[in-house]
Amino acid sequence: MTSARIRILVAAALCGSLTACTAGAVGAARDAGPAGDAKPAGDPAKVTVVSPAAGRTVTVTATGGTLTAVKVVDAEGGVLAGRTGAGGASWVSDRKAVPGTSYRVEVTARGAGGKETTTRSAFSTAEAALVNKVTLAPGKNSTVGVGQPLSIVFDRPVTRKAEVEKQLRVTTSNGTVGSWGWLKDWSGKDRVDWRPKEYWKAGTKVTLDATLDGTDSGGGWFVRDYRTGFTVGGAAQVVRVDLDGKKLTLERDGRTVRTIPVSGGTPGGDKRSWRGTAVLMAKEGTINMNSETVGLGDAYDKMVDYSMRLTWSGMYAHAAPWNAAHFGRANRSSGCIGMSDADAAWFYGQVRAGDPFEIRGAETKGTVAEGNGYGVWNVSWERWKAKSAVGG
Repeated sequence: MTSARIRILVAAALCGSLTACTAGAVGAARDAGPAGDAKPAGDPAKVTVVSPAAGRTVTVTATGGTLTAVKVVDAEGGVLAGRTGAGGASWVSDRKAVPGTSYRVEVTARGAGGKETTTRSAFSTAEAALVNKVTLAPGKNSTVGVGQPLSIVFDRPVTRKAEVEKQLRVTTSNGTVGSWGWLKDWSGKDRVDWRPKEYWKAGTKVTLDATLDGTDSGGGWFVRDYRTGFTVGGAAQVVRVDLDGKKLTLERDGRTVRTIPVSGGTPGGDKRSWRGTAVLMAKEGTINMNSETVGLGDAYDKMVDYSMRLTWSGMYAHAAPWNAAHFGRANRSSGCIGMSDADAAWFYGQVRAGDPFEIRGAETKGTVAEGNGYGVWNVSWERWKAKSAVGG
């Protein structure tokens, strides 16, 4: 009695110009007897392999039988897991094939007569012409303030934003509600930030799983996954800057810790400060500040202590002893928030990256833009959700 014929197909749709599908039979050739003779029982199953293109899932189907085992492994031993469907007649990988990768496929199928056959094959995907990489903030395992968004800047353009965003999974220790939003970084690169509806709760643990390996951004392929995480600090700190009152107040868990006299940007021109919420990007210590780097000619070139960056465009909070006569009295800086050496030393020791600075004042040059540092809190929640490519 002749065993049931089983036809197994491993396939994936073509994607762009990376590679083309090629088909071929693998395994032992069928051994026909003399002319007119019936084929012997236990005849090997015919297996057809179609090499999938990068960026597509691997599909395995069985005709005239069911799949009992499918294993797809890359050259480094990584398993491409998948799920069986259609009553055991098909299998689809959970992840996509990655550019420039070789895979080995082993399939076992059972025919209608109960006989199992195992077939082995291999395929490779073409190298990616362009590779996209990311820069993640905040740093892995860092502790940040309640205003810090999760931010991803892409080396190359992202035109397939929805496809990329679907691969980004944020989990929090307390079910924080938040959304991704796409924007342009100050550098001009594409960027996507995840922010909560409101400031983080102190103590929240945040994890990002970016399963981007094998995803086409439209401007380049991702060839690895990314995973990072951070913790929101144990106290909720907010810095309130009143430029009209020339003062800065540090609040911790809703209570005033200290108020410091300051001098903000000079009214009436390009030296005005920004308003809105600016998130403390980094504590940079003693740095050289040169006005020419921010488009203010040769107004200053000096070493500045206790420097705390608030925007990419050059607004800082820092010590400004040369401006001592104006602290608490007048705004006479070149756009930064200056204070005495003693106040700056104390304040520098209290704040952390991610603390929000809520700045208000009548004489400012505008609101901090979303990509100028972390200006995401200057967008309403509804507008922010609308910036998601797949819905907030």
